[in-house]
Amino acid sequence: MADIPTRVRILDFIRQFLDRRGYAPTVRDIAKGCDISTPSVVQHHLNKLEDEGHIHRDPTVFRSIQLTDRKLGAISQVPLLGTIAAGKPIPVPTADTWTSVPEETLQLTDEVTRGKKGIYALRVKGFSMIDALVGDGDIVLIQQMSTVEEGEMAAVWLQVEQEVTLKKVYHEGGRIRLQPANKEMQPMYYPPGDVEIQGKVIGVLRKL
Repeated sequence: MADIPTRVRILDFIRQFLDRRGYAPTVRDIAKGCDISTPSVVQHHLNKLEDEGHIHRDPTVFRSIQLTDRKLGAISQVPLLGTIAAGKPIPVPTADTWTSVPEETLQLTDEVTRGKKGIYALRVKGFSMIDALVGDGDIVLIQQMSTVEEGEMAAVWLQVEQEVTLKKVYHEGGRIRLQPANKEMQPMYYPPGDVEIQGKVIGVLRKL
């Protein structure tokens, strides 16, 4: 009986997390949110909750916890394809680095993906977009496209440097300005031929 309050707290946390964010919490999210000592304790209770029919999980999908007493909207499987820099650009081997096998698969409702197609996810490293509420460890959802509107946040491939970065994109005369959202960082300027837009940011999954 002593375990019942803990499981109730976990269920309440999952419900509130889904309502606020539109996607499921991780085991570590639950441990932090419910003030539980270790992820293994959370995992134990999740196993019990699943055995009792309160939740359902797909072991092959990241953030896959679903409550069995509610119907979710349509679900999209979004590949998490690697890391992108929000700071100093990160060197990567080739321009199509993140089109290989995903690190994980995120199970997200269409409310989160906005029902759009061609969506993939990248984990953010750095703090250059912190004023746009994108921090280190967050996950950005990217819609594949080769052009963006002025001021939109995009995943940008730098041809000469063979590096990838996350910045707001502006067209200024004969050059491209990649603007960080951090007052302590300076913009980056490139000829149009040195910049390739990989996609625009349509959402952020924030790290707790």
